[in-house]
Amino acid sequence: MPFTIVRNDITRMQVDAIVNSAAPHLLGGGGADGAIHQAAGPELKEACRALGGCKPGQVKHTLGYNLPCRYVFHTVGPVWMGGVMGEEEKLRSCYRNALHLAREMALESIAFPLISSGIFAFPRDRALRVAMDEIRDFVLEHDLMVYLVVYDPESFRISARLQKEITQYIDDRYVQEHEETELLNLDWDEEWIGAPQASMAQERSFTAFREAEPIFDGCADSQLMPQVGEGEAMPSEPLPSTGFDDDWQAHTQPCLAVRPKETAAPVFNDEMEAKLRHLLAMQDESFTQRLLRLIDESGMTDPECYRRANIDRRLFSKIRNNAHYQPTKQTVLAFAVALRLSRPDTDALLQTAGLALSHSNKFDLVVEYFIKEGIYDVMQINEALYAFDLPLLGN
Repeated sequence: MPFTIVRNDITRMQVDAIVNSAAPHLLGGGGADGAIHQAAGPELKEACRALGGCKPGQVKHTLGYNLPCRYVFHTVGPVWMGGVMGEEEKLRSCYRNALHLAREMALESIAFPLISSGIFAFPRDRALRVAMDEIRDFVLEHDLMVYLVVYDPESFRISARLQKEITQYIDDRYVQEHEETELLNLDWDEEWIGAPQASMAQERSFTAFREAEPIFDGCADSQLMPQVGEGEAMPSEPLPSTGFDDDWQAHTQPCLAVRPKETAAPVFNDEMEAKLRHLLAMQDESFTQRLLRLIDESGMTDPECYRRANIDRRLFSKIRNNAHYQPTKQTVLAFAVALRLSRPDTDALLQTAGLALSHSNKFDLVVEYFIKEGIYDVMQINEALYAFDLPLLGN
């Protein structure tokens, strides 16, 4: 996908370029800056010495040397001075200039740390907002794989209000769904039935089962019947105990059955083939067909749509060229968000891929929350998904 958040050590990122949040002299320091210099080897310091330093917001680059990346982009983030010294604009320049340099150098991937959020004391929530805004604006216009590398969970937080609202939304629906599922999956074990701790709802369900009309037309379950040969009558001896009460046993007792003779399976003929072909011709739109129609109806161009969906251009090409492409749920929901589909229309798009939203799945609930709130920003949704340790939208 064009953008993703990962928890990793930036010195281990196998990308075209990593971004170093450096000191103005570029000669290494503490934290990630020092770790990058150590991993790259002494050649990096010598190359940085020749650059003659760097001002806040600027970006300069060197080779990666012993690092797994090809290049290191060195940028100097602003020191937080209360927000009155133009710190936010300087921070935006760090991301903006690094992204445009990557494009000028025809790179395919770049990894950023959360610039200035360490010893430079830029508030992490504001630093995150700047990073997400600048990256989103860029990937909506250009094809570049961008990673935001988070070293520890404390470095990445969504707002307390949003966290609380999503948590409440999940709790209200996830718990209810699981309670209903547990009731449907009751174990009808005889020992459990008599257990004194069984709930009233469970007892009522068992009573309904016992009092229901027989489904065997007066005959016992075939598993309870002695095995007989073709054309032989069932013996009238009492059936073995079923574990239920005598009345139910008596109800099924007087049944005599004759085992029908087996018949050959019908041969697949021309008439059956014609009917099958007719049914196949009437099948609904495939996912690809529905998606392309929705894009046309939205007035978006293809690049505009797949970028808004956080989908890689190569994956979109596969989808467009395969009428029967089978997408993942993350991909379908990413396009639903990009196209600003309502919940019913989102369900319809999922159905074309044989998928559905479920209240027993936390990933589904988080995405559903944003759709119902009318928030169709994939980047913002992915922030929340990452905060809840869930998969991200996109491919």
